[in-house]
Amino acid sequence: MIDTENLTRKFGNLTAVDNVTLHVEKGEVFGFLGPNGAGKTTTVRMLCCLIGKTGGQARIGDFTVEKEEDCLKIRKIVGFLPENVGLYDSLSAYRNLDFYGKLYEVPEQKRQENIERLLRLLGIWERREDSVGTFSKGTKQKIAIARALIHEPQVLFLDEPTANLDPEAAKTVRDFILDLKKEKTTIFLNTHNLDEAERLCDRIAILKTKLIVVDSPKNLERSLYNRKTIVHLDIVSDDVLAAVKQLDAVKNVKANDNKLILDVDDPEKENPGIVKAIVQAGGNIQYVTELRSTLEDVYLKLIREASVK
Repeated sequence: MIDTENLTRKFGNLTAVDNVTLHVEKGEVFGFLGPNGAGKTTTVRMLCCLIGKTGGQARIGDFTVEKEEDCLKIRKIVGFLPENVGLYDSLSAYRNLDFYGKLYEVPEQKRQENIERLLRLLGIWERREDSVGTFSKGTKQKIAIARALIHEPQVLFLDEPTANLDPEAAKTVRDFILDLKKEKTTIFLNTHNLDEAERLCDRIAILKTKLIVVDSPKNLERSLYNRKTIVHLDIVSDDVLAAVKQLDAVKNVKANDNKLILDVDDPEKENPGIVKAIVQAGGNIQYVTELRSTLEDVYLKLIREASVK
């Protein structure tokens, strides 16, 4: 649904986005992570045809950002939630959405249906006639998300959708994104919130002007360390240690107090055999866990490495 090849944007002597190549599937929630100034918002603005590119290629569906006539078509099939919600405070929630629906040339009946559906989903319908200026920051963010969806876009770009929201409002927005995910809306999510990215995204790209890596959250977490099974026992006896070392599935064994730390390629497949061998050797297992890196561990490591190159 979204394709870029060597996409580049320069501002004078500053290269904000440097030869970014990526592919986002239709219906995928794609996370875009990186520090401030990494080029995330610039990339999204190029994809939404809000600014031009310096080099490379980019497509949304069947349309390219290079052609002016295609840019008009791209703007009709994408929704964009910027960091600044940009609503009209003097207008009601309903009239804000109605205004933007008219800009997108949504027919009146469909516009009314979409406004009611979105405001009900976000829990704002009862306040539809209240002026936006009376709403909290979190409620304004919800209305801005509804505005980005008023024309039923094929692709939704979200730039820090839960930034500066209280926990309750942030959860409402995340739950709404998950609802959109079920409807197979393609979502491109810029975020600094690693926990949010892990919970919402099918795949994640980490950017620092250049694209560092693209993978699923689970694969990224596993990339920092080899997979390790941790077996907690009441005591690690010599018999138990010897039994585990004889297993072909175990690449390396380390005993630490009452724990065995085992390198295994496929814990889901190999752990039952490991448990059986330990029990047969007289071991008393308390519980079994997996040592894993977090997305934060991986993110910080990759950003530090990119900074010294």
